[in-house]
Amino acid sequence: MDPIQYLQIENLKVTVFQAYLFWESIDKNLQNISLKLEDGLREKTDLIVLPEMFNTGFTMNAEALAEEMGGKTMIWLHKTAATYNCVVTGSLIIKEEGNYYNRLIWMLPNGDYQYYDKHHLFGLGDEDKSFTAGKKALIVDLKGWKIKLAICYDLRFPVWLRNENSQYDILLLVASWPDKRSAHWRTLIQARAIENQSYVIGVNRVGHDGNQVYHSGHSMCMDALGNTVYYKPEDEDLYTFSINYQDLVKIRRQFPFLKDADNFKINP
Repeated sequence: MDPIQYLQIENLKVTVFQAYLFWESIDKNLQNISLKLEDGLREKTDLIVLPEMFNTGFTMNAEALAEEMGGKTMIWLHKTAATYNCVVTGSLIIKEEGNYYNRLIWMLPNGDYQYYDKHHLFGLGDEDKSFTAGKKALIVDLKGWKIKLAICYDLRFPVWLRNENSQYDILLLVASWPDKRSAHWRTLIQARAIENQSYVIGVNRVGHDGNQVYHSGHSMCMDALGNTVYYKPEDEDLYTFSINYQDLVKIRRQFPFLKDADNFKINP
């Protein structure tokens, strides 16, 4: 990138909501998130990030809880993005052509959207029996920042997330990651940041789900050196932080490791 171009890229303000989720209750979850944003979002932000399956919790009850792309949660996402004049992202269960997807929506204030369907389905929890895996990766643009979207279990698969030719600046991951494997979560997020020389933002949930699986949050943002920008265990938390593009460029120039990466492509 031309130096003048990267100097023009502004800091990105990111708001994460590490939410308590009401089990399989779409209306309660949408109401809770709306109230928390209304009460707690005190500054202009560029992006609001919600957890995996933010409107239901991580459930395999896809047939009963799935919505179509014109459903109430999509309408809510558009309304929320328009209200705060920012992008809102989080995943939900979508039914399309007879299949069910764990779909991460990237909703713009004007109602335009892009989406990423979870590629790695969590076999240990039978997600692969209820859902169809997505085949395509997605990198979106926000204020000049390139952001790769991913969902929970994807974090364990570095080949899928590799930053080939510095394609992205942020790896953004929404999750419903259980407390008993929280050490893996923290370690893998730091590893993905260091190996891809990118910011990594991981947003998890808190509380017990309907299967009595406990989630302890540990939402975080790591910079390209693996240093902590934001970290919150245990409690529900709505927090806004800022990340700097020039800092990222400086790290990549000082440590130009990505140019020495193996040259290969994967075929999903």
